[in-house]
This record gives sequence, C-alpha cells and structure tokens, in this order.
Amino acid sequence: MNQILVTKKLYITPELKRKKKMYKFNFIISIFLVCVLTSLYIYAEYDRNKYEAVSQEVLQEVNQIISAAQEDTTIAKDDILLVVLDGTEEDYKAIETTEKVDVAQVNEQTEWEQTSAGYKYKKIAIINIPKINVNYVIYQGETGSLEEIEALLKMAPCKYHGYEPNEVGNFCIVGHNYRNTKFFSKVPTLVVGDKVELTDLTGRTITYEVYDKHTVDPNDTRDTTQLTGGKKEITLITCTDNSEQRVIVKCKEVKK
Repeated sequence: MNQILVTKKLYITPELKRKKKMYKFNFIISIFLVCVLTSLYIYAEYDRNKYEAVSQEVLQEVNQIISAAQEDTTIAKDDILLVVLDGTEEDYKAIETTEKVDVAQVNEQTEWEQTSAGYKYKKIAIINIPKINVNYVIYQGETGSLEEIEALLKMAPCKYHGYEPNEVGNFCIVGHNYRNTKFFSKVPTLVVGDKVELTDLTGRTITYEVYDKHTVDPNDTRDTTQLTGGKKEITLITCTDNSEQRVIVKCKEVKK
C-alpha cells in the first residue's frame, strides 16, 4: 500500500505541475477573452440599434418636409406646373412649361448639419426598397472624404458619387452591411427585376429596376461612371459578408 502511494506521489513531476498551471492560466485567459468579445459584440449591436432608431426619426422628419413641399400652392413637376386656384381639386389648372424641377437648387438650400465628431452633412433623398424593407434618408457629406463617409455611414446610407438624385446620370449610394436586417445588409439579396424607389426633396419619386448585380474589388470604381447615355440610373454599393469585396447593384429608371 505504501509503495503504491509513493509511486503516485512521484508520478506528479514538476513538469506536470508546470503544465497544469499553464492549462489553468490559458483557461482563465480564454474565459476573459470570450467575455471581452461578447461585450464588444453586445455594444456594437446596441450601437447599431441606436443609429437605426435615429435614422428612422430622421426619416419621419424628412417625410414631413417633403409632404409640406407637396402641399405648397405651386407644385412643380417634370414639365407641368400645377397652380391651385381656390384649393379644390377641380380648380387645378395645368400650365405647360419648359422649366424642370431644380433638384440641385433645392439641395443647395438645404441646411448643413454636423455630427458630434464635426463632420457636416445634409439630407438629400429617401431610398425605399420594399422587397427587403429598406427605407432610409440618404446623407451627403460636405467633402466626400472616406473618413467623412465612414462616420456618416453609421447613421444612414450616403451619396458616394454622381449628380443629384433623380437627375440624368449615375447616382451612387453606399451603405453598411451589418449582416442583419439593418441598412444595406440585405441589398446583396436583390435580383434582376427588383424595384428601388428614390424620392428627392422636391417630392418626386422615381422607380428604378435592378438590371445587374456583381462583386468587385474595393478599389474598382468603374461602376461609378456617369456615362449612362442620357438615362437616369442608381448604383447601390455595400460589402460582401466577409468584407473582402463590394457588392454592386445597378438600377435603371422604369419608364411609365
């Protein structure tokens, strides 16, 4: 019996004790890292939900601004000027005019706002994609720098390149892929034929149809070209799920 006990005692060598301590240390570190990563994930999700709530509040504000503009007694459309004579629908008088809705002028008059980090931006349009429940205000930064866009993307999709919304050319919009249901996370699921609506600050809504979808290298900017043959197009841009490439969704105006 004594011989057996001595043998067991001798079996626990200093090397084994060292390995045991290392195992305990590694285990504690692993638990600590799991807690830290979990906390970071929870905080990031909280942050995203916070900005989602803010973006929906902003959307309501812009919708009210657009509604107020549409209720004005003089309402400008593409090539018709409607003048309210005494407030009743029967008394609308259509006057042909060669003037167009000046989206650029409306956007120019829109006030700049500023983030807590000091980046200036303005709200220039609303994007609505019914199929994937996307309905957000689009921001435009003051300088268009990558740092500025990255800061603004936390709050809303942003204008990346192009002319004014709903004007001839290629209006490029970039949004975050959070791999959930928020912002542009579901844009990669769009297919040819899906509809995208863009409403500018004059209240004009144009429907666009997806005609192409592909992925490109982050440094490939060929899809932002403004050579559209005189047509109105929009390009939606977001990351792939692994963030290694960019998903490009090309859309063209649906003619009525």
